[in-house]
Amino acid sequence: MGVKFNKTSDFERGTIFNLLYKAYSFDEKWVQWGKEKWREDDDFFFDNLQIADKYSFITTLNGEAIGFAVYDPRNMPEYAIIGDNCIVPEHKGKGYGILQLHELINRIELNDVRKIFVSTNFDLIAAQRMYERAGFIKLDSSELEPWQVEKRCDVYYCMTVCAK
Repeated sequence: MGVKFNKTSDFERGTIFNLLYKAYSFDEKWVQWGKEKWREDDDFFFDNLQIADKYSFITTLNGEAIGFAVYDPRNMPEYAIIGDNCIVPEHKGKGYGILQLHELINRIELNDVRKIFVSTNFDLIAAQRMYERAGFIKLDSSELEPWQVEKRCDVYYCMTVCAK
C-alpha cells in the first residue's frame, strides 16, 4: 500500500488532535503550548469537512494515519501559509515528512500562489532542515509581515512559487 494522502473526512473526529499530540509528545512544553489549539483545530475541521478536505490531508502508511498537513488559503493567490505539518514520532526520520511537505506544496501550487510561508521554532531543528531542503528561504526578522510577528514562532520561511 505504501504512503497515501487521504481526505480528512475519511477519519474520525479526534484524529488530527491525536496526530499532533503524538508528534509533539517528545517534549511536554510543546504539548502544553499546542494542546488547546489542536483540539480547536480538530473540532473546526471535523465540523467543516468541505474545508478540511480542500485544504488539509492525513498521511497514511499502509492504512495507518502517520501525519497531518494543512494550509491557510485565505490570502491566495498572493500567498498561502502552511499551518500544522507533523509526522508521528515512530515514523520520523524516514523521509515521510518531506514527502508530506512536497504533497502540500504541490497542492498549494495548483492555485497559482505567488508565495508560500511557513514557520517553526528554534528547538525544532529537523523541521528547519526539512523546510530548507524543500527550497524555503529563511526570512530575516526585518522581512516579517505584521501577522508573522504575532505568531508564537521563532523561525520564518518563504518560498516564491509563481512570479506574476
